[in-house]
Amino acid sequence: MLSYTRTIHTVDAHTGGEPLRIVMSGLPPVPGNTILERRSWLKTHRDDVRQFLMNEPRGHADMYGAYLLPPTTPAADFGVIFIHNEGYSDMCGHGIIALGKVLVELNQVERSMPLTRIGFDTPAGFIEAQVEWDGTRAGNVTFRNVPAFIYQRDVEVETPSFGKIVGDIVFGGAFYYYINADQAQVKVKPEQVRTLIQLGAETKQAVQEKIRIQHPLEPGLDTLYGTIIDGAPNDPTADQANVCIFADREVDRSPTGTGTSGRAAQLFFRQKLKLGQMLVNESIVGSCFRVRVTDTVKLGPFDAAITEVTGNAHIMGFNQWVLEDSDPFPQGFFLR
Repeated sequence: MLSYTRTIHTVDAHTGGEPLRIVMSGLPPVPGNTILERRSWLKTHRDDVRQFLMNEPRGHADMYGAYLLPPTTPAADFGVIFIHNEGYSDMCGHGIIALGKVLVELNQVERSMPLTRIGFDTPAGFIEAQVEWDGTRAGNVTFRNVPAFIYQRDVEVETPSFGKIVGDIVFGGAFYYYINADQAQVKVKPEQVRTLIQLGAETKQAVQEKIRIQHPLEPGLDTLYGTIIDGAPNDPTADQANVCIFADREVDRSPTGTGTSGRAAQLFFRQKLKLGQMLVNESIVGSCFRVRVTDTVKLGPFDAAITEVTGNAHIMGFNQWVLEDSDPFPQGFFLR
């Protein structure tokens, strides 16, 4: 008779092609008064669960996931911690969009027409999402992000393969290094993904070696998450295309929600995007997010933008993951 030492139920969805494996049950109790405290506890004590779900043979090198937890603030309906091949994210826009779709579609929140509000406590702060609901199906999801700002402009680094690269470090829920693809004579296209991964990995390492990053208000947000490379769009209705290379050379198939928010803030403060003007951002696989700057605030010494990002997601499956007691790979493995 088979014996299982772990059973985890997930809903698997994707946002613009980027996966989100949502843990609905089976996670051990997670202590902590804040989401950052809970994330820290998981890192220290139960990282085996992340590896079990993200790594092969149950996941893959570009898998992404989310833990749904009880909220920690009065305005929130849920707490959420995002996971990937390297560890844990500060925030995830494509994840919020997928969560909104799944929670409304599966009647996990009180639904209202035409929009259903859901509040999330994330490591980066409180996020409010509005999910279209017509009484039958969940549609587009729009989330109001944490304040986004340019952390440092015109950061120049030297890379082994591409020479000198210049870009801005911007926070959009996570810190990214924003660069234009033309500098490296590359295009944001699927057939050039290996070159884009190399560019992203080299620039991320170079920036980390040169710049110390620290969020002005939250000491737990001090990591350069990845590099966002922008270029000309393939979709004539889009304003630009971009690809995010993050974590351990992971490639975001979506336009990147926090990255799109940061891009809007970057363009706004460089006077290339007006208040309320819509920007359509295309991913490397052709999916699009829409974003606009709705307001400005002061965040410590930084001028910051409040953005709203819109996208859609789709449910792919309902899964029960088990760990057989004789399985030689309880935490999986990471193979490129």
